[in-house]
Amino acid sequence: MVNVAILGFGTVGSGVWEILSQNAGVCARRAGVPVEVGYICDIRDFSAHQAAGLFVNNIEPILQDKDVKVVVETIGGLHPAYEYVRAALESGRCVVTSNKELVAEKGTGLMRIAKAHGVCFLFEASVGGGTPVIGPMHRDLAANHILSVEGIVNGTTNFMLTRMRQAGLSFEQALAEAQALGYAETRDPSADVDGIDAKRKIAILASLAFGRHVPPEAVPARGIRAVTPQDVALAAQLGCAVKLVAWAREGAPGRIEAAVEPMLVRNEDLLSDVDDVFNAVRVRCDMLGDTVFYGRGAGKLPTASAVVADVAEALREGAAVHDTLWWAPPLAGGETLAGTRRADTLLRFSGAGAAQLAAALGGAAQLLWQSEGQCAFLARAAAPGDVRAAQARAQKAGAFCENTLRMLAE
Repeated sequence: MVNVAILGFGTVGSGVWEILSQNAGVCARRAGVPVEVGYICDIRDFSAHQAAGLFVNNIEPILQDKDVKVVVETIGGLHPAYEYVRAALESGRCVVTSNKELVAEKGTGLMRIAKAHGVCFLFEASVGGGTPVIGPMHRDLAANHILSVEGIVNGTTNFMLTRMRQAGLSFEQALAEAQALGYAETRDPSADVDGIDAKRKIAILASLAFGRHVPPEAVPARGIRAVTPQDVALAAQLGCAVKLVAWAREGAPGRIEAAVEPMLVRNEDLLSDVDDVFNAVRVRCDMLGDTVFYGRGAGKLPTASAVVADVAEALREGAAVHDTLWWAPPLAGGETLAGTRRADTLLRFSGAGAAQLAAALGGAAQLLWQSEGQCAFLARAAAPGDVRAAQARAQKAGAFCENTLRMLAE
């Protein structure tokens, strides 16, 4: 029998306790040893909970108990999660986390600490919730050179864009609905709607895919606040859906390109059919080709199931998992990750007439729509620099670019 300690008893932490309690036999078979929760660390009062005897309000009893072999961190955020995780690793415990911010910011160092102490640091649930992505990338695609990774990795914004397309809702209406259903934070939804959550996730996937830490702050991110029902309608006119896409790819030799942005996704593309709170990640490899991982990107039990799977792997594999699960530190001095690839690009303007803008933009832009001081153009095969130049010319003509949507490459 081995003990597991859970740090944080919110949605995911309580789900981990529930799975380890209800599916004890299954977990023991997968881990190769009986597993039970020995401690739950949370500063709140759970005296009425059926597991009240397991609760402690600080990490010290956990670090002092040699029977604790795995620590599960579900606190979220950087602090005190980082300090607790580091202490657990340095005391010789494996750590499993669902904390995307922690992995994206501190994963490089924590994996190095884990390996130095003969333990492991696992984080399957940090991307995709209950959908397996991390494990398959570092294990099952080991014979492949990964060329790119892209997908829909934020369930909240995907739900909102689905409702905007299916019900004609505005951004504000879709956000209110997402908040009412518990998909979006009521106080501050910016991590979701501004692309912050997605850029942490693509930073993790890019680091794993290309073997070098991609700092999340280096990833350009643009959320969906500027997306309007008119954008959604124009996308449909072009045979596309609007999706918030997180992507990363190899650029020039030694260069990684990555971003998070709302994009036009062709209806023939599998990603266009990923709706509601579901996630999908497509990994393109040199030998296997395209592989798509699809499933629920959030939720108590889906996310907790990925955490518990990591607990079993930690007990089976220990530090050996880091023979394939690792990445090197970032380049000294950092790097700029903005993309350079050409793409058909939708530009929506306000403040000037279509004829005036057409003259300013030149013949490469096709007028798609105009109405009461607003208009939209499609620029074919436009490089990012071309788009910026077009926006500057439009501004000189008295127009403001309200939104740009690039076409996701096939």
